[in-house]
Amino acid sequence: MTSPAVKIASIRDLGPQLTDNPHQMVGQDGAYSIPLNNGQTLFFFGDTLIGSRVPGESIWYPGGQPVGPKDMSGRGSIRRMVNNCGLLIDNHDARNGLRDFKYILDENGEIRTLIPLLPDEHHDEIRVWCMHGIAIGEKIYLFFVKVEMLNDGPFPVNFDILGSGMAVGTVGEWKFERVYHNGSDLFWRKKDPQFGSAALLSADKHWIYLYGVKMDAQFVQQSHLARVPVAALEDRDSYEYFAGDNRWRKNVDDAVPVFDGPPNEQSVNWNEYLGCYLAVHSLNITGKIVARTAPQPWGPWSEPVEITQITPVRQTPLPYPPLVYAAKAHPSLSRENGRIIYVTYVEFEEYYPHLLEITLI
Repeated sequence: MTSPAVKIASIRDLGPQLTDNPHQMVGQDGAYSIPLNNGQTLFFFGDTLIGSRVPGESIWYPGGQPVGPKDMSGRGSIRRMVNNCGLLIDNHDARNGLRDFKYILDENGEIRTLIPLLPDEHHDEIRVWCMHGIAIGEKIYLFFVKVEMLNDGPFPVNFDILGSGMAVGTVGEWKFERVYHNGSDLFWRKKDPQFGSAALLSADKHWIYLYGVKMDAQFVQQSHLARVPVAALEDRDSYEYFAGDNRWRKNVDDAVPVFDGPPNEQSVNWNEYLGCYLAVHSLNITGKIVARTAPQPWGPWSEPVEITQITPVRQTPLPYPPLVYAAKAHPSLSRENGRIIYVTYVEFEEYYPHLLEITLI
């Protein structure tokens, strides 16, 4: 059984989003969207910078020097750095971009960190970055990846993944507590796929499917699939992993790839217009944004179809290669049963979620 190939009728560039905000937010990445049961959508972000930008200067090279691994709070023109945060939208009409959004704030009126660092996690060494999430009743589960910052690497910000996990909170309170397994907040360790980069509720609402990426021995990023009964989402021992040929196994080491190419972030959702599942992701760090289709969450997934190629234009040379990442679709913004979809990506110098409106044939 195969699924229809994605064909593009038109693309409309809606530009960087959230630039006009009342909180001096001058850059953020991630931008996962999580539909809530009250009709709103929660957007979940990674590193968020609060302060100002110096015209003509890279935010990653204040004063011409790379920011390196340390927390950027109080450095250069950046007043504060938040590792993860969120906002809510009620208006899902994205034809003119994201409008009527409200950031989730703390008691001081500042952008709230949704999953704070723990006392033993130093802000210059550890960051907790967003992945996807899912709303179950009044509870919201946010998946995260924990990373250790590195001094050396090809980019101005370099890191090593320690593992992934989840935190749970409630609508309105917005206080999230990590879920533990055998004393650890990491359900999956460095050697495992980092499950939670896309979350999907099954059609019968019995299963939650989680996609997770792992680099193989040939340095190819591979997406894997886990599932768990909705009622057992917090129980690590209840998870099963797709092992190929319609087989599911309890051992994460038995997981096999379902497709390759996503750096980490991705989206997977049912698209009514296509009549199949649709995955959208960046293709490694090539600047390409691609889509795949499948009749079932585990596949068989089509080969990637290029949606567009993002080619950054730099006004001044910088000592690192162009970096385009974090491409994903936002089903709650879709129109005409998914014939028109909305996709965001992040270009590291622009460093805002950049929105595309894509009309399918």
